[in-house]
This record gives sequence, C-alpha cells and structure tokens, in this order.
Amino acid sequence: MPHSPAPSPRTRIRRMPERAHYEADTVAAIVDAAMICTVAFQVDGIVHAIPTIHWREGEHLYIHGAKASRMLKALTAGEACVTIALADGLVLARSAMHHSMNYRSVVIYGRFEAVTDPAYKLASLRTFIDGLYPGRWDSLRPITDKELNATTLLRIPLGEVSAKVRDWGVKDDEEDLDWPVWAGVIPLRTVQGEPLTDADSVLAEAPPSRFDPAWQ
Repeated sequence: MPHSPAPSPRTRIRRMPERAHYEADTVAAIVDAAMICTVAFQVDGIVHAIPTIHWREGEHLYIHGAKASRMLKALTAGEACVTIALADGLVLARSAMHHSMNYRSVVIYGRFEAVTDPAYKLASLRTFIDGLYPGRWDSLRPITDKELNATTLLRIPLGEVSAKVRDWGVKDDEEDLDWPVWAGVIPLRTVQGEPLTDADSVLAEAPPSRFDPAWQ
C-alpha cells in the first residue's frame, strides 16, 4: 500500500476542506475503482486534457499507448495533472441550491516516467488485463516482442495527491424541511450489461469482468 503523503500547496483542498482526504488507502481505493483518468499536460503552450484508461500498482498510476503518441511523448518532458472522478449518487434536496452529488475524486500532480524494461512492461500489462478480466491473461495469444516494443508504458507516483469525497445525504435549511417535495439520495453505479459474443469467437461464454457481480 502506498505511503500517506502530506498535502502540498497544489493538493491541499481549500474549498470544502471537510471533504478532503490525504490518506494513501483512500486515494488508492478511488484510483482502483475507476477505469478512466483524465491527463492534463501542455504542448507548445497549449493545454490538453485527454481521458485514458489507467491502473495502479503500489505507489504508481500507470497508463499506456502507442509509441508514436504525442501525449505520451509530452508527458515525460513536463509536468502533468491527473484527475479521476466517480459519481456515486444524486442528492435531491428541497431547494435547487442544496441539490448535490455524492462522489469520489482524486487529483495527482507530478511527472510521468517511462518504464522501459521489457519484463517489467510485460508484467505490468498483465496486471492491467487481469485487473479488468481476472485470470484472462493466461488464455490470450502471447504479446510479441514487436507489439511490446511499439507500446509505451508510463507511470506517475501517487506522491503529490489528494482525494475529495462526498458520501452523505441531504443538507437542507431547517426552515425548508416541511416543503412538500421528495428529498433523498438516488444511488448511481456501473453495472455489466449482457455480453455480445463476436461472430468468429471460438468460445461462446464470456469471461467475468471486474463488474461481474459474481467476481465482486
């Protein structure tokens, strides 16, 4: 488990600090629960923010892509900001101004570094695949050296990082509590749909994914 970093001037949460979390286990749990992060970086003075799939190993968040990717090249040359957000519930109050949302979010600052050791890259990609589909890696056609060489693997430390969480119900003004309208929380969650088997698939039964209730 990653260490618990102290908040930096960039990660200290000033707006609604009661929602702030700097504990390593809270950060790691949010990073692990999400599949997609948004990576912000700068190229030639222009700011870009690109969503991409990610995974975590220990104290680092990992991303990957084609060696020719402009984003991946830029990320090793300068600072980046990575954000993750998960919507957990719609909070309906008695007044429009007190409606809210339950959520978990993470902000990471730092610089990505390239992972170049072939064995390390292969092991990390296995962690990525098995994290989405447990046990699937061993059933796949092995990655070739050419494919591995054409893939860039980057990681950023979970060192300068903070989380922000809202996980409670309605907070209305006392004078509004008798207003005749429904108030409460509507939970939100990601669920797995019915698998759609490829016409040329040798096997008919789909493997479990991380969203399969049987795996959870």
